[in-house]
Amino acid sequence: MKIDIISVVPDLLESPFAHSIMKRARDKGLLEVNCINLREYTTYARAQVDDYQFGGGAGMVMMVEPLVNAIESLQESTVYDEVIYLTPDGKTFDQKMANHLSLKNNLLLICGHYKGIDQRVRDHFITKEISIGDYVLSGGELAAAVLVDAIGRLIPGVLNDETSALTDSFQDGLLAPPVYTRPVIFRDWKVPDILLSGNHAKIEEWRHEQALKNTAEKRPDLLP
Repeated sequence: MKIDIISVVPDLLESPFAHSIMKRARDKGLLEVNCINLREYTTYARAQVDDYQFGGGAGMVMMVEPLVNAIESLQESTVYDEVIYLTPDGKTFDQKMANHLSLKNNLLLICGHYKGIDQRVRDHFITKEISIGDYVLSGGELAAAVLVDAIGRLIPGVLNDETSALTDSFQDGLLAPPVYTRPVIFRDWKVPDILLSGNHAKIEEWRHEQALKNTAEKRPDLLP
């Protein structure tokens, strides 16, 4: 999978993809992530990419020309399955959307800044608008990092155990059950006997019951 990210501050995205699972995905050649500096596509003085909004009001707006220049330049060499704008008023990102996007080949992410991007870019180039929550960030870079991580780990071969992602929270509409590891006893706190029984059918039954209980207590809105 290839993911290109257009940003005003691409340096913000260096660390999230240089470590852990995302680094392994890139090293294996399973995930390609490119951070594109929007300022390289502007024709304005001092690499300007934003201006005051028409009609007045506080806050700057990212200009249409640099964004269109960047998008069209990238489209010359890549056919994108989706051109995604990260924005607070987009559709809320969830596991189902991550699963869907992980099946794509090429994605282009646009990181907003200031008061957002010129509406004409949204009208003519954006195919999907995504929010990671009902709050406002200083820019779309952190949201882009969240998307890439959530999508990238689902690519076959990225995780050492490919079944791991299938048992994550939300994959079956429930939160995950409790998990334990060594030692069996710590400060008189013991791992549930069922997990040590070796009876895999009973263990799966226990895990499902615990997932239902966990969801009912923490996220009852997920239950039908």
